[in-house]
Amino acid sequence: MKPLSTSNLYLALIHHPVSNKRGDTIASALTTIDLHDIARASITFGVRGFFVVTPLEDQQTLAHEVIAHWTKGVGSKLNPFRKQALELIRVVSSFEEAMAEIEEETGKPVVTVATSAAKSGDTVSPAAFARELGSESAHLLAFGTAWGLSEEFVKECGFVLDPIYGVNGYNHLSVRSAVSIMLDRVISSRETASIAASLETLSV
Repeated sequence: MKPLSTSNLYLALIHHPVSNKRGDTIASALTTIDLHDIARASITFGVRGFFVVTPLEDQQTLAHEVIAHWTKGVGSKLNPFRKQALELIRVVSSFEEAMAEIEEETGKPVVTVATSAAKSGDTVSPAAFARELGSESAHLLAFGTAWGLSEEFVKECGFVLDPIYGVNGYNHLSVRSAVSIMLDRVISSRETASIAASLETLSV
């Protein structure tokens, strides 16, 4: 397996188009703790780039201010580990802009993958997605804020991952918790598959 630093997995935190409680498509406000926690999860699990997607200029400014404080300002000296994580963040106006940036960076087609708390249509398991990461394509995994990615957005993605289920039917995780759980499941599946393949080779 390739080193995680050369991973072909990217992550996008979508603030538009997402749904509100009534199912309307909206643009949601930034939650700064999401930037910190998702960046930390991303670097832990070898994500190559973390895109914050918002068309709202004031929210882009806020994101840039937070990132600058921890990567160039006082925060970078107080907490070098936080600096390293937040350097993964890229602020863009649209999902399409993120895709274009990845294509230019990698020279590869981008496979888009949506997440949802609701089971709808055909979904794939984290293990199946982990196997897909073995292909030559770049992969952009999208998570929604507010009440989740809009229905239209999900339909346009190449894959949709299985929802994260607990034990009692409660299914309302924060997006930063969902990101950490999903990345752990995907990367753990990838590691397990790699170990199994190595053992199979040794037994031949």
